[in-house]
Amino acid sequence: MTGLRVIGLAGWSGAGKTTLLARLIPVLVARAVRVATLKHAHHTFDIDQPGKDSHVHRQAGASEVIVSSARRWAQIREVEEGAEARLPDLLRRLTPEGLVLIEGFKRETHPKLEVFRAANGRPPLHPDDPRIVGIASDVAFPQAGLPVVGLDDIAAIADLVLDRAEPLDTVLANLERS
Repeated sequence: MTGLRVIGLAGWSGAGKTTLLARLIPVLVARAVRVATLKHAHHTFDIDQPGKDSHVHRQAGASEVIVSSARRWAQIREVEEGAEARLPDLLRRLTPEGLVLIEGFKRETHPKLEVFRAANGRPPLHPDDPRIVGIASDVAFPQAGLPVVGLDDIAAIADLVLDRAEPLDTVLANLERS
């Protein structure tokens, strides 16, 4: 795989997107795929812990904090209410090699694998979203016109994700047009 390819996991809350990602990432890594994730949160969140220097710096009023070590670095940037980063801007920040799995951003125009669980009681997304390129589900969708794989068939999901992910440039062009 050359360049950065992009695909999202979209579904209603409780469908199992995070659980699926936790099972899918090791399978992809075992196939020598460099995986990055990009997660959308609908609420305030914190990645630094109270008492740690980065938290102290931010609580003191720093608008941006970078923490760096020999093994990783992280950047925390405070933004004004309503100034949420756009998906294209976040994608451009990633290393341009491998596969990025986006969790959330279900209303955006990137390619998405729908994660569907019947017990959720919510309708499927794919009938109304032309950017859904496949479905991981616990029920069949014979009229979907899309590949449908079982939620527990992680190898088939990995195959589908690798087959249907699109190059970053294509994804960015689609996102900028929408």
